[in-house]
Amino acid sequence: MLSRYHWWRDAVIYQVYVRSFLDSTGDGVGDLAGVRAGLPYLKKLGVDGIWLSPFYPSPQHDHGYDVADYCGVDPLFGDLAEFDLLMAAARRLGIKVLLDIVPNHCSSEHPWFREALAGAPGSPARARFHFADGQGPQGAEPPNNWHAMFGGPAWTRVADGQWYLHMFTPEQPDWNWRDPEVAAEFDRVLRFWLDRGVDGFRIDVAAGLYKHPELPDSDDPEADARTRDSVNPLAWNQPEVHEVWRRWRALCEEYTARDGRERLLVGEVSVPTAREHALYVRPDELHQAFFFDLLGASWDADAFRKVISEAMQDIAGTGSTVTWVLNNHDQVRTVTRYGEPATEGSGLGAARARAAALLMLALPGAAYIYQGEELGLPEVVDLPDDVLTDPIFRRTGSRARIRDGCRVPLPWSGQASPFGFTSGVEGAKPWLPQPDYFAEYATDRALADTRSFWHLYRDGLQLRSSLPQLGDGTLQWLDSPPGVLAFTRGDGLVCAVNFGTAPTPAPVSGTPLLSSGPVTPGVLPGSTAAWWLDL
Repeated sequence: MLSRYHWWRDAVIYQVYVRSFLDSTGDGVGDLAGVRAGLPYLKKLGVDGIWLSPFYPSPQHDHGYDVADYCGVDPLFGDLAEFDLLMAAARRLGIKVLLDIVPNHCSSEHPWFREALAGAPGSPARARFHFADGQGPQGAEPPNNWHAMFGGPAWTRVADGQWYLHMFTPEQPDWNWRDPEVAAEFDRVLRFWLDRGVDGFRIDVAAGLYKHPELPDSDDPEADARTRDSVNPLAWNQPEVHEVWRRWRALCEEYTARDGRERLLVGEVSVPTAREHALYVRPDELHQAFFFDLLGASWDADAFRKVISEAMQDIAGTGSTVTWVLNNHDQVRTVTRYGEPATEGSGLGAARARAAALLMLALPGAAYIYQGEELGLPEVVDLPDDVLTDPIFRRTGSRARIRDGCRVPLPWSGQASPFGFTSGVEGAKPWLPQPDYFAEYATDRALADTRSFWHLYRDGLQLRSSLPQLGDGTLQWLDSPPGVLAFTRGDGLVCAVNFGTAPTPAPVSGTPLLSSGPVTPGVLPGSTAAWWLDL
């Protein structure tokens, strides 16, 4: 019998960036055995599931987002036997497991791309990718003027004179989804992992699979590559992409029909408006898609109210739920992003990040938490150039938009690096250096301090799971003074956030159930969020 409960609608998923979570071997890189060892910690935190960053065989030009084999485990992270142990442990603890699938591009070392390089122009092997003749004398210029997201041109020339398309790096050739072999191959990949028991997939670059069939020039190629929110419309959000998600949804429904266990598809969808976003979560397409507008909103009550209202109207109106995020492996950490100035340990940034966490957990729908946010980790802004690994830095020479600072391995215990991240092997060093101040954020210290970020997240998750007003459902705005956002959830639960720095009258009298900072009855301090029951 099929379950009527859709677990994903109000789930809280914890993003595990595997190489930075916990290292079990002493090589300085996190692995699947480390994730398994950390599951009790995540169970205690109270999340419903985990999303694992790519651990497939890969040359690691983009830390696994350049996949050479979609049905294996890179020895850096373990093997399939270790993956099965991880799945079994997660199942015992009641933790769902989502895999990161990368269908827009693969590695230049993928067997099919090697076959394409060895093949002739116009061959079936090349049809799986975007190969094209160049422009100008002897085809010496790229086929069009598109720029790659990580800097530089989006085309690389091969020995026989043709060019291939890569919207990220030359080591990540884009698949041609107009070739039916590509769709069939990804059906096989999804079935491989579903047969091993996974609960679903986070889909990388979910809006980017199809390119304009004629590959014309862009009107503004520089703008197309400037940010991931300003993407090339000729290579993004093409109408045919929705057929892929209908196909994948039907495949997942096939598995659900067998055992009643719903498999989740959640997409990384970067489109300009909530209305376009909503097209991806129609009943026969993706279950969810990350709503990045909350992450991108300035710390301002009106800005937050606008993006929340649009999401509730356009996305929840499809029958899906909004999937809220404040951070991920591509973004500056929340504490630093909200700080003024953006420096580690900013008191104002920390207060705002705590308030934003309570706000997110009070909103209707699902929430995704990036590892380390529950510790209040700041961005590591002073990594020396010689340790940076982000391909954005390698391709542009600029530190703007690089992502290493939010990927520094987690601190677990102790007063000095590696802070329990890596095993007791003498001289073991994390793959990115941890600053000395990470000692203040180690998990052992966070668990012992009831005022820590960790306890705020844990308490918020416990209330979210126990109070029927939270999770899925509706939201009603309350009248509130300037700079304050207040709303009710269900029958009498009130959430309010003071975006200003000065105290303001609280919308509800009495002591709150939970607050991001000290609150006295009747007063909501600046940069603070609180929940009340007003029955």
